[in-house]
Amino acid sequence: MKEFNAESIRNLAFVGHGGSGKTTITEFLLYTAGEINRIGTTEEGNTVSDYNTNEIERKISISSTPLHLERNNVKINFIDTPGYSDFVGQVISSLHVVDTAVVVIKGAEGVEVGTEINWETIKNQDMPAAIIVNKLDNEHSKFDETIKMAKERLTSDVTVISFPVDEGINFTTVVDILKMKALTFNDPTSRKVVESDIPEKYKDLAQTLREELIEKVAESTEELMNKFFEEGTLSDENLKKGLKAAMLNRALVPAFAASARKGVGLNDFLDFVVDYFPSPKDGAPGEGQLVDSKTKIEIKCDEKAEPACLIFKSLSEQHLGELSIFKVYSGSLTAGMDMVNTSRGKNERLGQLFVINGKQRTEVAKLNAGDIGAVVKLKDTHTGNTLSSKNLSVVIKEIELPESVIRGAVMAKAKGDEDKISSGLHTAHEEDPTFSVQYDPELAQTIVSGQGELQLSLAVKMLKDRYGVEVDLVEPRIPYRETIKGRCDDAEFKHKKQSGGRGQYGHVHLKLEPQPRGAGFEFVNAIVGGVVPGRFIPAVEKGLNEIMAKGVLTGSKVIDVKVTLFDGTYHNVDSDEVSFRLAASQAFKKGFMEAKPVILEPVYDVTVKVPEEFMGDVMGDISSRRGKISGMDADGSFQVIKAKVPLAELYKYSTHLRSLTSGRGIHHREFSHYEEVPKEVEAKIIDDYKKSKEED
Repeated sequence: MKEFNAESIRNLAFVGHGGSGKTTITEFLLYTAGEINRIGTTEEGNTVSDYNTNEIERKISISSTPLHLERNNVKINFIDTPGYSDFVGQVISSLHVVDTAVVVIKGAEGVEVGTEINWETIKNQDMPAAIIVNKLDNEHSKFDETIKMAKERLTSDVTVISFPVDEGINFTTVVDILKMKALTFNDPTSRKVVESDIPEKYKDLAQTLREELIEKVAESTEELMNKFFEEGTLSDENLKKGLKAAMLNRALVPAFAASARKGVGLNDFLDFVVDYFPSPKDGAPGEGQLVDSKTKIEIKCDEKAEPACLIFKSLSEQHLGELSIFKVYSGSLTAGMDMVNTSRGKNERLGQLFVINGKQRTEVAKLNAGDIGAVVKLKDTHTGNTLSSKNLSVVIKEIELPESVIRGAVMAKAKGDEDKISSGLHTAHEEDPTFSVQYDPELAQTIVSGQGELQLSLAVKMLKDRYGVEVDLVEPRIPYRETIKGRCDDAEFKHKKQSGGRGQYGHVHLKLEPQPRGAGFEFVNAIVGGVVPGRFIPAVEKGLNEIMAKGVLTGSKVIDVKVTLFDGTYHNVDSDEVSFRLAASQAFKKGFMEAKPVILEPVYDVTVKVPEEFMGDVMGDISSRRGKISGMDADGSFQVIKAKVPLAELYKYSTHLRSLTSGRGIHHREFSHYEEVPKEVEAKIIDDYKKSKEED
């Protein structure tokens, strides 16, 4: 494999709604460049990028797949990303390391929700972008309407570079308004393009679109605008130079007409990538900070600089072994090089270096700044970590991933599988960091969380397929809290046990009072005259802490209670710490039940973003979940609803919201506070707890 410098590299990611044809596009591009000798399909399960079992079974992309090809002495690295929103983390991590986002839109359906979500990320990262309007061989495709929709919903900077001739089932030709030629692709397997004059009936449209392009390019800089006003147009040389600058400055988003299934328009797209897409050197330098001083620095794409790379993806496939996929931000990497994992403070030695096309690995001796590659079997390096030389102790800007929107609890079907389950779930987190796992000692459950039901169910399936363990995914317990609203002025309990020989004796009088929310537990020792000896006071407090951790009503923690020990008795021989600990816990139970006990539940701040037409349904649904609407804001054609909703009512909410809004609603949640549970709900919680105790 030959070596490429940054000027001869293009990095892009294909993003878009599920089913828009991203995988088919990448398949055809690899075939066009001679990387593969036959074109696979998702239906047959033989594409390069969708190669794992789940992708083949479900006929969708689940993992982002790095690919590469060479065209006109330029190496094009491109990533095929999933369209399903459960795997949005794969999209975000891919966009973090490429220089251009290519949004794929279906010609019939136009801009769909997945596209809108991806565009938000592209906009937030302020990166150059392009659009491919795909599937123009569909009989219902509407190229002009799709472009109009993209201008309205995504950006007004969308500018047509190629448009279809006779779109629909007979679509084979595009008009390229830069070349001002018609390009016909008769046979997708031939790799041949027939160039001809633009058909008469399309000449006016081609001229109009070319003028629009020239004006758009001219608007990008003052120098070009002056030339445009002087000459009424731009020369080919100025157009080419200005087009590249306009793309880099995000003043123009080129749009292409294509049919990936027929291979129409994609050779033309590849030529544009080579000529006009920014190289890693053209864009802004990488962001990072020095480890010791935390000083922010720019990381320039320079192969002569000290080496630094970011691991943006990890793979642990059975047939591949462990792979860490990275982008080189500066310097050059070679096999055997000693590096420092600056994110974790560990030393690493690079093993063999590869470039990959799906599961196909090609060993390389060296990778320069701007390039994307993979390394095998790093000891202690994970997704999101930086590797740099000892002379450049820098951490590259981390990938910002979304918070979880769904939770589940994993329960083993057989005892003794806990280690395998833990190992498997942590592997799933490595491969997709938006999937997270933690054991919650309070709930006594392993909680998994992520972006959607499919993501969680695939992690469970992986446990069975790779590790041979079966688990159930169930609704997690809710971390309720218990407290009191009233007082109990005398909660008394005498623990007395005589069993031959030395007995047990502990006797306490407690006073219980509510504390302000958030004040916590306060213990007051008000014993006078030694009626409870000082050596037993810590045992009383320990007994109180133990019962408060276990709870009285539902097995949940007790919070915000003040307990005063004000009286008691003891026995010279039979009294000990255990007796007073037990007496204290039983007295607390008694007093707690007399002091107007209540259950508190966690309430979350929920922000829901939906198209306006679904607002009424979503608000009604929130109310049915005991939610309280706290505000609404407009965001373009969307409405943002803010509400406070109990966690107990949010199980599988992301799935329900998708169903309610035809997949166009998204939500975020964040813990807000604890709130008293309504009496009818409280009775059910207590009843459910009693039943579960009986079953146990």
